[in-house]
Amino acid sequence: MKNSICAALLASATLLAASTAAHAQDDAEPKRNVFEGDSLTIGLGALYGPSYDGSDDGRISPLPAIRGRIGGVTINPRQGGVALDVIPDARGAKVGLAFGPAVGLSLNRARGIKDPVVAAAGKLDMAVELGANAGLRINRVLHDYDWVTISSDVKWDVAGAYGGMTVRPAISYNTPLSKGVLLTTMAYAHHADDSYARYYYSVTPAQSSASGLPQFNAKGGWDKVGAGALVAWDLSGDLRDGGFAVLGLAAYSRMLGDGKTTPYTSLRGSPDQWLGGLGIAYTF
Repeated sequence: MKNSICAALLASATLLAASTAAHAQDDAEPKRNVFEGDSLTIGLGALYGPSYDGSDDGRISPLPAIRGRIGGVTINPRQGGVALDVIPDARGAKVGLAFGPAVGLSLNRARGIKDPVVAAAGKLDMAVELGANAGLRINRVLHDYDWVTISSDVKWDVAGAYGGMTVRPAISYNTPLSKGVLLTTMAYAHHADDSYARYYYSVTPAQSSASGLPQFNAKGGWDKVGAGALVAWDLSGDLRDGGFAVLGLAAYSRMLGDGKTTPYTSLRGSPDQWLGGLGIAYTF
């Protein structure tokens, strides 16, 4: 899953944020709530979106994700990986803090390049990104069952691909529409250093000769912003009792700076990046 979508997600950031609906509306009679203790949500979906960051060619790709809380450690989905929150929140707290390690894989232009000119410039290596995430969660913002999450990931490539650092701040708003439906909206930005920009956005003399694209020397900076929405619908009608939920995702991101100016985007792609996805998740 590409940085422009994470996150996460959105996404990013957060394909399986629906599994945190521990604050769903109460029934007259107490019911089992899988989120009051340890829980684990595993999801699998299909995404249709750009074949690389800045592409105007779409392709379908799988999207696995995992989220949960085990022994007081919260697991959150990230691009091709996870982020851990090792700071337990007190039950019923208005504000909770998050901090922990983050790991992910970047497959941008490492596979599935549909544009023959960009493909002629050559595939790139997969990046393995390690770092940390920090943030806070504010509960009961507009009513008793919603929350806002503000976070930032800082990661470094340790596999020798781009060999640099990225920063990704994000904010999300989460609210149940009913006991069985949760809506998550989010926005994010992505900052890349010079090493990242040179690797993904520059056109070297060798790449220019192979593809016919003009040479380009990219520099770091804010290279994309994005926003998206996730809807989760629990098939039992109550997110708290676990089981299966269906997920729908729509997102938009805009390439900025040299991420927009690079010939890979300006001549062969588009700065406007659209994504849609469907998936299913199961909570234990």
